[in-house]
Amino acid sequence: MDFSLSDEQQDFVAAIRDFCQRECGTAEQREKLTNGYTEAHSKELYVRMAELGWLGLTIPERHGGSDGTMLDACLFMEETSRGLAPIGGYATTLIVAGATRRFGTEEQKSDVLGGIASGSVEAIAMTEPEAGSDVGSLTTEAKRVNGGFVLNGQKVFCSNAHISDHVLVVARTTKGEDKHQGLSMIFVPRDAEGMEIQPIDTMGGRETNHLYFSDCEAPADAVLGEVDAGWMQLMAGLNVERLILAATMLGIAQRAFDDVLAYVKERRQFGRPIGSFQALQHRLADLATELEAARLMTWWVASLTDEDPDRMLPREASMVKLHVTEIAKKVALGGMQMMGGYGYSSEYDMERLVRQTLVSTIYGGTSEIQRNIIAKTLGL
Repeated sequence: MDFSLSDEQQDFVAAIRDFCQRECGTAEQREKLTNGYTEAHSKELYVRMAELGWLGLTIPERHGGSDGTMLDACLFMEETSRGLAPIGGYATTLIVAGATRRFGTEEQKSDVLGGIASGSVEAIAMTEPEAGSDVGSLTTEAKRVNGGFVLNGQKVFCSNAHISDHVLVVARTTKGEDKHQGLSMIFVPRDAEGMEIQPIDTMGGRETNHLYFSDCEAPADAVLGEVDAGWMQLMAGLNVERLILAATMLGIAQRAFDDVLAYVKERRQFGRPIGSFQALQHRLADLATELEAARLMTWWVASLTDEDPDRMLPREASMVKLHVTEIAKKVALGGMQMMGGYGYSSEYDMERLVRQTLVSTIYGGTSEIQRNIIAKTLGL
């Protein structure tokens, strides 16, 4: 199996690396772009990437994209994360793009996919206060009224809703004995009357939100795919979502490794660089090995997705999400330990990388849920 990158892909990676170095390569630039590290997404930087054609990687040419592969998108996410580019809205946008491409009408594709290629952000709302890992237990309701729907209920931890053009809401349209039946996916514009968005302050800044629906109206043509078929549509997308999160955290892990490697080569104690001590050398050798394994797994799952975009990959997608996010957390925490007090100081990026990696083993399905899924595929 050949995992070498083509010349075009290598040039693409080099172009992203150069862009990030130029546009957000210094702490001063990143602080300005993120409003003092409180925002995870810079519209200014995002629009410039759209102008370069990078946001439409997986979007068909007829909708303004370049009809690229999932591997191309993974390379983009890995490299922008490694370069600390504040484009936190891209991951959820790519998830919504995939769902729209698979199930959307031509009008929805033109509107949503065309907007994404031009720089819009999209969000998806699944989690509720009483329905996290058990998505099928959600209670947000979309009642059929006058040929459309009226939504009532609450969502929580909806990433990027406050900066999105639309929120793709997963709601219950039919009640039945099977909790996985009767769900639908409905596009709601961010400024829709009856939907209130309240940002949640977290360790990582403002990137996720509470959503409150109070008689929020949506027309029939706002439904993505089929009414009551939302569960199967979700399952088709969750596999790719897990790959997206893995690729993003792979870049974060690589940045944490790069930073600590540079640090131990310069930091001197007992008359020599601390990187000359075998205890740190062995730790870094192990982390470097695990990073390469994580990279190969990410590219492997991306290649499987590209072979057949409609194929379900529950085992492989859960494996890559589990492995890469756990390795990213291990690398960042190891980096903080090796940097000592400086790793804990906001003077360096390491403490922010630690915070990013900690939540990565929670969102998109916790590590425990991924292990449950993998175990099921083993017949357990």
